[in-house]
Amino acid sequence: RTGFNYCCQRIKYERFGESNYRSREMSEAFQILEKTMLLELVFPTTSAQIPILPNYKKSPRLHWLDTGLVNFIAGVQQEVFSSDIQTAWNGVVAEQIVGQELIVDDFSVLTRRSFWVREAKNSNAEVDYLLPYHGLLLPVEVKSGTGSTLKSLHLYMDLANHDLAIRVWNQPFQMDNLHTSAGKKFRLINVPFYLVSQLNKIIGYYI
Repeated sequence: RTGFNYCCQRIKYERFGESNYRSREMSEAFQILEKTMLLELVFPTTSAQIPILPNYKKSPRLHWLDTGLVNFIAGVQQEVFSSDIQTAWNGVVAEQIVGQELIVDDFSVLTRRSFWVREAKNSNAEVDYLLPYHGLLLPVEVKSGTGSTLKSLHLYMDLANHDLAIRVWNQPFQMDNLHTSAGKKFRLINVPFYLVSQLNKIIGYYI
């Protein structure tokens, strides 16, 4: 059950889950579980352009194959059905569902999820997912419609060689024209959760 508590979170192998196991032991155990396709260790990239180059020296994020399996083992089925998907399990369920939809939409068994990080002194940033689309690397953030500053997304867009970003939220579909603190103009597609499976079609309309 411990592993499910780290769903969509970055992990460290050393003493994972407050255990006494060392880094090498946990790394080997996770590699075996990956081969069974029950989970995926998603390593971050620091680039905003194709190709995606995972940095294996940085801590990976732990993703599971199936949202229903995660909820069942974690014992949060009722909480998910009776509350907003964005608030259930502190937003972890929402992020897991979006990640699952992104990988399901690709028919290649080699497809892996990815996310972006910038780890600088007093200025860390992280974008939930990166979606390759016709040579572009589009950022995807899973955020609610209220109180979302999207600071990490803005930092990513300053580095990107395009002007399109995606936010998945619990509000109606809409398009926003924004600009970063550095002055770069970009378009933000706000997609409700029920349309994530159609994300590639939606993006094609705006590219």
